[in-house]
Amino acid sequence: MTQHARPSTGDRSPATLPLADKAALTSGASDFTTEANEAAGIPAVTLSDGPHGLRLPRQNGDGGQLELRSATPATCFPPAVALGNSWDPGLARRVARALAAEARTHGIGVLLGPGVNLKRSPLCGRNFEYFSEDPLLSAALGGAMVEGLQEAGVGASLKHYAANNQETDRMRVSADVDERPLRELYLRAFERIVRTARPWTVMASYNGVNGTPVTESARLLTGILREEWGFDGIVVSDWGAVRDRVAALRAGLDLQMPAVGGRTDREVTAAVESGALDEAVLDRAVERLARFARRVAHGAAAEGGAGRPHSAQAHHHLAGEAAERCVVLLKNEGGLLPLSPATGRIAVVGELARTPRYQGGGSSQVTPTRLDTPLDALREQSTGATVGFAPGYALPGAPPRTPEAPDLAAEALALASGADVVLVFLGLPVEEESEGFDRTHIDLPGEQLALLESLVATNPRVVAVLSHGGVVRTSPWQEEVPALVDGALLGQAGGGALARVLFGAVNPSGKLAETVPLRLADSPSHLSFPGEEGHVRYGEGVFVGYRGYDAAERPVAFPFGHGLSYTSFAYRDLEVGTVDAAGGEVVSVRVKVANTGRRPGREIVQIYSRPPAGSRLTHPVRELRAFAAVELAPGEERTVELTVPRADLAYYSVREGGWHVEGGTYRIEAGSSSRDIRLDAALELAADPSRERLTARGTLGEWLSHPTGSAVLLEHIGRARAAADAPAEGPSLSDPALLRFLTDVPLSVIADFPISPIAPEELSALAAEAEARAAFGASAAAPGEPVGGA
Repeated sequence: MTQHARPSTGDRSPATLPLADKAALTSGASDFTTEANEAAGIPAVTLSDGPHGLRLPRQNGDGGQLELRSATPATCFPPAVALGNSWDPGLARRVARALAAEARTHGIGVLLGPGVNLKRSPLCGRNFEYFSEDPLLSAALGGAMVEGLQEAGVGASLKHYAANNQETDRMRVSADVDERPLRELYLRAFERIVRTARPWTVMASYNGVNGTPVTESARLLTGILREEWGFDGIVVSDWGAVRDRVAALRAGLDLQMPAVGGRTDREVTAAVESGALDEAVLDRAVERLARFARRVAHGAAAEGGAGRPHSAQAHHHLAGEAAERCVVLLKNEGGLLPLSPATGRIAVVGELARTPRYQGGGSSQVTPTRLDTPLDALREQSTGATVGFAPGYALPGAPPRTPEAPDLAAEALALASGADVVLVFLGLPVEEESEGFDRTHIDLPGEQLALLESLVATNPRVVAVLSHGGVVRTSPWQEEVPALVDGALLGQAGGGALARVLFGAVNPSGKLAETVPLRLADSPSHLSFPGEEGHVRYGEGVFVGYRGYDAAERPVAFPFGHGLSYTSFAYRDLEVGTVDAAGGEVVSVRVKVANTGRRPGREIVQIYSRPPAGSRLTHPVRELRAFAAVELAPGEERTVELTVPRADLAYYSVREGGWHVEGGTYRIEAGSSSRDIRLDAALELAADPSRERLTARGTLGEWLSHPTGSAVLLEHIGRARAAADAPAEGPSLSDPALLRFLTDVPLSVIADFPISPIAPEELSALAAEAEARAAFGASAAAPGEPVGGA
């Protein structure tokens, strides 16, 4: 068992250490431990992979590098692909606290997670490790995990910062993304979590952003992360991500992992000695590392220190409870589900029922403390129903079948023909999706699809249960099965959870955290994934996931936020308004939700906003702004209250130099999914004061849409026409055709027109007046000032 190094009595300031000692602190001591320095009272810290469970390699007897091929058992909770479907931050926090307890047992000071990268493409091989295609949902769940870990004395490592959305060429590729989608989507979850949950570490990703490696980006690591968001922890590299240690240190990367035999320490020392690196840069990193190491040590001490045991049984129970919340009922025609555990003949088909997939492949793999299979759980929970089994297909790596062995598909069809209902378990084998490579398609294996077709022809009462880390295509076969259950990857207790949902002991309440497209080509990123020649262009802009499907009006198999229940819910009386709060103005939302069915159930109320009409920018049709769960008994109705910070309705404007709320009439929607909107209401918001500086090269459209520029320009035109006694029938901006013609013409060009009411030499004064009015908050013409004739 690894133990935390205790802080020594050394009180020497880290900045006064010998240069070589300071340089040594900026890289790992081994694969998963940091350097200690007794003289400065800096303890070593042990880190571990583990967004959904600790990966605990055994350590060599000499205390050196960790062997990755063998591991100590730990609880495998549902990975993020499933936990995202719970829409339950409270549950994520409880899971994180359990992870922290296991970390403390093994002397782990930092857990390398959670991952909050967006699911830009359904092909990303690491999508199982991320929550959602939406930054708000990702931030809510990721932030809860950070808080749960750290309040239990274990540091989080928020990853992979930033725009790390593919595995193809992942250590070199540059994600070329415009500023607005970068801010609104790819940095948004990181920003929310850094500002509110205060992670102790942030992990810099392998890739570059707009041509600069993230590990060497002063803008991302210092300008945005530290100076804008107030991050006070350390930046650690992903393992092997550093390309130039001196450049990375200068940019703000504090800790390089893993150890590289002191090579980069010597590079840092040489750079300081030659004057290529200011020693003050090194000192700042060392001070941050010292503060971090002490924070970890104090956190562990506050929770009873390392080696404190935890209950593996209690954690397995929590893993099962979490898995129940993550199951999504996609389809249930004719009320085929839930099944009766007391009577009937159930045919369970599919090797995945006996050999389940419960986690993804790569660095996050956990050796579970135990593993519940769906087949065993169905048999254990049956109180009278007979449960038969046929594998139906073989998974990759299975021993070759002998010639005399029965045909798997024929065996399954024979079982199905005599059953009252068929449960067929379908999904992706680990060989088709993992960290390290991206998928090339989203289809289920052909052998499984052929089996499904034959099963439906043999017995139409088929329930399909899916296991996958990335989205799988369900079209067109979803039309042939009356019931469809999405199990994603449910962790070590997922088998029991699935059985409880199928038998109705648990009413499913999961909602999809990502859209299921009808086909891969419909994905908004399809034509620009995974890029070529070292670059991937994020050509879809802000239209990622449901934002893109809705904007293109593309039909989908199952929309973002979709998930059925064994009961039904009705919405009424949506109320929307604004109130002042301590953190600024918020939009208050109230809606009544009733359980109109016969079973207790849990509904996820989703609040979306639609942008004001006439916006000068292109916006998604709708965007998730808030969500809340409500548990209701049959016939019960409750009022659900939610708030949306007014600032969350802002878009990121390069011209404005930051976030900006447009004025106008927004539509606030309440629904059960992004395409099941039950109610909507209007919300009037005033625009933020504009920070945009108007110039002579600004277009007429920009001047007319500017809060103060519009009034200044129209007043000037009115005065000019009045002074010139211009004829009423002359050219006028009230003419729609003329206005449209001139909208994109710079004012300096219009000023040169012979009939223009604006002289070129007046433009600078007009721009100055617009800026002055903006500074004093005066956007409209004073009463009585002429604006007519414009």
